[in-house]
Amino acid sequence: MSVFTNILLGFLILCAISVTFSRKLLNSILIFMSYSLIMSIIWMLLESPDLAITEAAVGAGVTSVLFFVTLKKIHAMGGEDQEHEER
Repeated sequence: MSVFTNILLGFLILCAISVTFSRKLLNSILIFMSYSLIMSIIWMLLESPDLAITEAAVGAGVTSVLFFVTLKKIHAMGGEDQEHEER
């Protein structure tokens, strides 16, 4: 179990570092979602199911949906495709 926990912690650090270097907003949101899901699994391994459910629902669920809606409203989603078509 310790090896699995260490692998998850490694992925958690990798997600935290990669979201800072991501240039596309959509990729940043997807990495943030995976960070929240990994954190939810870690909470389950620490035998705290209430925090795991909350992290999965709020971190990966509600917050990500709000980020997607915000990107859609500011027209940031799909903007890269339109730029390439104009050139």
